[in-house]
Amino acid sequence: MDLLKRFEMDDCKAIATPMGSRTYIDVDENGKCIDISMYQGIIGSLLYLTTIRRDIMFSICLCARYQSKPKESHLVVVKRIMKYLEVIVDVGLWYLKGSLCDLVGYSDSDFSGCKTERKSTSCTFHILGNALVSWSCKNQAYVA
Repeated sequence: MDLLKRFEMDDCKAIATPMGSRTYIDVDENGKCIDISMYQGIIGSLLYLTTIRRDIMFSICLCARYQSKPKESHLVVVKRIMKYLEVIVDVGLWYLKGSLCDLVGYSDSDFSGCKTERKSTSCTFHILGNALVSWSCKNQAYVA
């Protein structure tokens, strides 16, 4: 809530997902420039928040790629992530005593899913009991 107040979004309308399913972020050469220090401040605060909120990591890391020349289209995506924080402020992991704690891991990748660099993306996640405890998604080193 302090983060939302700091960037004057404490009265924003909440959104159920951090990023739309059809959202695509690119360099946006023709977009309107915005204040770099404000954008970097928001990204830095959200990156710090990912230590306890893993569900926003992919979206934040995607937006962090454009910190050197942020445009208004990038700020719109970041503001959507902040609107999502309004929904999840009271959500967390809960483990009941004596509950089943099996660790299960999954892995997946796509074929040249990054439209900017034409690289494939590899993703993994781990579930302990019924809660997500680890998640990773990164571009592979080589072009497919």
